[in-house]
Amino acid sequence: MQESTLNIGLQLLWIDRWAWSFLLNGISLFLAYTFPFLTAQGAIHSGILGMVIWGSLGWRGWIPVVTYLLLGSTVTKLGYRYKRKTGIAESRGGRRGPENVWGSASTAIILALISIYPNVPIDLILIGFSASFASKLSDTFGSEIGKRWATKTILITSLQRTSPGSEGAISLEGTLASLIGSTLMTLIMSACGLISGGVTLALVASTSFVATLIESIIGATLQKRVRCLTNEIVNSIQTLMASLLAICGALLIHAR
Repeated sequence: MQESTLNIGLQLLWIDRWAWSFLLNGISLFLAYTFPFLTAQGAIHSGILGMVIWGSLGWRGWIPVVTYLLLGSTVTKLGYRYKRKTGIAESRGGRRGPENVWGSASTAIILALISIYPNVPIDLILIGFSASFASKLSDTFGSEIGKRWATKTILITSLQRTSPGSEGAISLEGTLASLIGSTLMTLIMSACGLISGGVTLALVASTSFVATLIESIIGATLQKRVRCLTNEIVNSIQTLMASLLAICGALLIHAR
């Protein structure tokens, strides 16, 4: 009898979580579409993402995702008039579409769904989840700040000067912004209770930044030669690398 009551309670709790997910995502997406953050289709796909994240990880996973959207969209619009004038601005006025949503969150949503299953190493899953978004915010900060305020832009593979916005281009200003982005997102993940401990935070922030540098190398080499490597696919590869590096790093640390 007690076990039956417990099962019913857990089922009601699960239904309640998804109900809250539907309500809060509806409100937040209305606001995101009202403000110039998402296209109409981008809002729909972000809604799907948000509901899955909330249903899987609850508010702890949902708030960082919404925060990433707000921070990423805001930094994209910094100096937008100049970037549009020079032809290096994001299209659609900086609004994010479905391809941007899944390019940024494909790794995270897979990890969120894995977290539902019993007996999974949830600490490692959350480390990978955190690193994926920290890496993406790192990339967004570095790219958008570098395109607008870089005084000297070089190609990461050859160190020769190149134009801002080029694939594989890096700058001192953009690199510092990337470090800020990865650190900021790591702190947000920690504030929401997804990760904790100084060593873990340092691991997530550093591997996220390293994955951003690797993404620049891919952009400077393979992306120019392989037609199917769109920006969105490269973004997915980047977040996957960040997650794997962070998880492997955590395993090595715990193995000592």
